[in-house]
Amino acid sequence: MQVLNIPVPPGLLERWRGWLALERQPFFLTGAEARALNLPTVPRAEAVLTPQERDTNTVWAVPAGADRVAWLTPAEWAALPQRTQRDLLRLQVRHGRGNVPLGQHYADLLPGLQPGRFLWAPGHLTPEVLARVVGRGQAPCQRAEVPEGVWAQAQSVLPRARELAGTFSTGPGNCFGTVMGAAGVPNAENEWMQREPFEAFLAKRSRPGGQDDRSGTLLVWRSERGREHAAVTLGGGWALHKPAQTWWTPRVVRPVRDLIRDWRTPGQRLARATLR
Repeated sequence: MQVLNIPVPPGLLERWRGWLALERQPFFLTGAEARALNLPTVPRAEAVLTPQERDTNTVWAVPAGADRVAWLTPAEWAALPQRTQRDLLRLQVRHGRGNVPLGQHYADLLPGLQPGRFLWAPGHLTPEVLARVVGRGQAPCQRAEVPEGVWAQAQSVLPRARELAGTFSTGPGNCFGTVMGAAGVPNAENEWMQREPFEAFLAKRSRPGGQDDRSGTLLVWRSERGREHAAVTLGGGWALHKPAQTWWTPRVVRPVRDLIRDWRTPGQRLARATLR
């Protein structure tokens, strides 16, 4: 099976299924909402989520005011009155929590599914449904279009670029870790790499400036907060990056010009450095 032109082994499909149809789900609520729904909750500060749960539920988008968390298993969810279920789903959408799909987006693959909001169950998540969930809104990988000569040219400065290109992460993984992993830093691609170790990598392994048509040029976007995104050129007008930190975002190869165009963001500026 392929998703976004990337082969996906059955074991990874099973992981995706588990990360979407969670054994228990966090529902983010204000104190008043929790009392109105009569649900037991814990303070959000005490709710421990795995990196995959954080991604699946887009926790970074949930406002601080939703400071209570109700944890519900599938059995507990099924036992709730339908009105409470509808209210909870509506509130999760309002608060920005992810993984609250619309049935109408999957009606052709799951006949009989109601068109409104719902929660995934393992039985919903066929390979075809998983491919749509993961692929929605993402550009396909163009790894197969990269000439052999480009890969050979990149090998000396990016010894693991070909290995990582066109793969999904098995850990948290982000853009910084992908660049570091391609440059040979062991297992960096499966780490949620923070700005500090990436800054140290840049200081040690790069010098200012670079050319987009050569291998080993680091494309680094920065805002007032610091480094925001990174990619690396392979040569011949191609580049490798991981567009987001989420588990469903693969490491893809794109034309450099398309990558730069698509990453234009107000308040961010692009700088270049060269690996050494």
